[in-house]
Amino acid sequence: MARNAGAARSSSANSGQSAVSAAAAAAVAAAAAAANSKQKRSTRFNLSSKVMMDKWKTLIGCICLGIASYFGYVGYLETRVNTPFDNQKMVVHTGLDDPDRYWGSYRPLTYFGMKTRDPHSLVMGLMWYTPSSLGQGGQGIRHWCEQGDNLDGYGWTHHDGRSFGVQEIQDLPFELKTSFVKYPAGKQYGGDWTARISVRNTTRAWDKSISLIWYVALDERTNGHIKYVSDEKSPEPGVYGETQGLGEFQVRFHAVKGKILHKSYLSTVAPSLSKLKDTLFAHFRAFSDKRGNRFIGLPGEIVSQNGLPSSNPEPNFIAIQITAEVDFTLDITYQSTSGFTLSESIPKPPTGRAYTESLQAKISDFEKRFEEKFQLKSRGYSPEEVRFARNALSNMLGGIGYFYGSSRVQSVHTKNPVPYWKAPLYTAVPSRSFFPRGFLWDEGFHGLLISSWDVEIELDIICHWFDLLNVEGWIPREQILGTEAMSKVPEEFVTQRNSNANPPTFFLTLRKLLTSHRQELSENGRLATLERLYPRVQAWFNWYNTTQKGDVMGSYLWRGRNATTQRELNPKSLSSGLDDYPRASHPSDRERHLDLRCWVALAASVMAELSTLLGKDDVKYYETASYLTDNEQLNRLHLAPYSEQYADWGLHTDQVMLRRPPAMAPQRGSHPSQQPEMMRVAMEQPTYQFVDNTFGYVNLFPLLLEQLDHDSPYLTKMLQDLRDPQQLWTNFGLRSLSKRSPLYMKRNTEHDPPYWRGPIWININFLAVRALQHYGKIEGPNAALALEIYAELRENLVRNIFRQYQRSGYLWEQYDDTTGEGKGCSPFTGWTATVVLLMAEQY
Repeated sequence: MARNAGAARSSSANSGQSAVSAAAAAAVAAAAAAANSKQKRSTRFNLSSKVMMDKWKTLIGCICLGIASYFGYVGYLETRVNTPFDNQKMVVHTGLDDPDRYWGSYRPLTYFGMKTRDPHSLVMGLMWYTPSSLGQGGQGIRHWCEQGDNLDGYGWTHHDGRSFGVQEIQDLPFELKTSFVKYPAGKQYGGDWTARISVRNTTRAWDKSISLIWYVALDERTNGHIKYVSDEKSPEPGVYGETQGLGEFQVRFHAVKGKILHKSYLSTVAPSLSKLKDTLFAHFRAFSDKRGNRFIGLPGEIVSQNGLPSSNPEPNFIAIQITAEVDFTLDITYQSTSGFTLSESIPKPPTGRAYTESLQAKISDFEKRFEEKFQLKSRGYSPEEVRFARNALSNMLGGIGYFYGSSRVQSVHTKNPVPYWKAPLYTAVPSRSFFPRGFLWDEGFHGLLISSWDVEIELDIICHWFDLLNVEGWIPREQILGTEAMSKVPEEFVTQRNSNANPPTFFLTLRKLLTSHRQELSENGRLATLERLYPRVQAWFNWYNTTQKGDVMGSYLWRGRNATTQRELNPKSLSSGLDDYPRASHPSDRERHLDLRCWVALAASVMAELSTLLGKDDVKYYETASYLTDNEQLNRLHLAPYSEQYADWGLHTDQVMLRRPPAMAPQRGSHPSQQPEMMRVAMEQPTYQFVDNTFGYVNLFPLLLEQLDHDSPYLTKMLQDLRDPQQLWTNFGLRSLSKRSPLYMKRNTEHDPPYWRGPIWININFLAVRALQHYGKIEGPNAALALEIYAELRENLVRNIFRQYQRSGYLWEQYDDTTGEGKGCSPFTGWTATVVLLMAEQY
């Protein structure tokens, strides 16, 4: 038992020790668990923090990426307006690659000038004056074609677009005749040429002498030099020089007839090609000859700029003045001297009698070819009428210019205007005096005549224009390239906006090529040109079909009308080409413009024909053309039920007028305030409706572009309205707006006279004549009436344009609808020159 008590104590002691150990172990375990739990919590916190940080990093990265993407996309959108369509140029033969057309009269802005088809060409040109006509600031010096010069007539009488030209200028009492002939001489530098300037006195006026100035100038970026060698220093005086494009050359002067009174020259630095006349006038000096007679001459070498010594002592402008008694004839020869060895004889361009014979041979060939092309003599036209038609064609071809530079453009994504890429443009111009640059909607009409004369020239013009297509498929509608062109345009009209279209008239030219010149297109690699052209024309069509579409399927509207102006009676639609022609009085995005729908329908049909010719997928274009020319769809969108005429649709009221707000009372002691400008007032709220109280050119477009069914009753009504003297019919052509229309001959602002609100325009009349012949050839209820109107309208147009040419010496921009008198600017040998095609019945 004792043994048992000890065992009990021992057991008790052991039990206490075990309890202490267990407690210690539990404490350790608890501490370990607590530490482990803390570590886990810390780990979880760290993991959670890391996850959160990763999420924040991802979010911030996404935000940064989004911001970068946004700004990248904005930057991408900003650059699209001035990004070329692609790197493959349409023009593959430039400069000396086409030596036949390297030199030419490619300066339509000047009365007579020569240059090459190079971006930075040497330029030459003519100025003249008489001492009695010289005024302040160079007034009286003839250089650029200016309406303010009030010449009695000027223009080309013969010009083939390639090798020669003859021009007559009536600056009474003098008659000047300028001509040139090119010769394929020289080695690899585009040949030589001779120009002739003849002056005769047509009256017994006291002015017996005239001062002729021939100048040679370098473009600001031309890589080259020029130098004048005077009579005293050389037996062969003239201008000697060298440029990268021309190599070495010399320009010589040969008096053929008459007496030279004085000769002087100027060799200096001109600030730009647009300042040549100013530079010349600033250096005029008074001299005395051996007899003490005073005369105006040039001082020789003056290497300065703005009166200060020039940092570039090399002259870029040399002018040679020859004052002579009239009658007087001067020959000027340009001779390429590069590539010849010392032992070789350099051929000289002909002068004197040899030149006369060469020129006469060119004239004879031109007149023979003209008759072969247009057959006007065989049609019974008089010699005067044939001469008139030859002059019209010659002025179209002589008005072709070569320009280089970049347009100023803007999109909705660019805050300020940006420069287009630098590019050349070979194009005809509407008017040498007022519009001496390229216009998109004019050029399609020019091409109708040019292609009838020379398909190769027209294809080259088309190629140059489509090299101006940007990646969006847009072409700026007005091309203001180079300093000379820029100096003729008011600043507010320089910037071109890529939301604004222009009538796609090149589809008229392409249709003519496809229908009338199919055989010529299959020759000389021209189909390859069309292959290169195809994706660009396709992009151009797509741009019209997407950016100009309306809010209703199948409708289109011209962008760019000013919806906020209160100064215009009817806000202009400059992009339509018809400027102040009345549209819906209150511009909105819901408008439907009839003429644009018809242009897109024409474009689709030409795309279908071109696709078929080239073996491309043509189905979608035929389907689009079929849809847009479906008369039921046309009637649904554009036929006004009450008037039964086709019309625009939009937010409109006829009850608008211009009113002058009351003048503000002047403050005490101040000058009387200016009279406030007239503002538009609407006498009733506009509503969405057809603009069918207006009847004019726009309403005719389904007829003009031959999209009405030949047996349509609405065609019958349109023909009857067209022939109504109270509507569009006159003895001189179709007026642009009916005499019954609310805005007939109304000013659009107090400063803007009516432009497309009554006067007769020849481009639309040409389309009308062509369409009338088309409908007259299709058997049906409208054929007889269409042919009757066709014959009468064609005769009226030709007779009046010819009569006004005889009266004034010019073709005109437009013609008065009551008298037939020429109006607007002159000479206007752009689309008015299509009178040649009217005479020849070649549409």
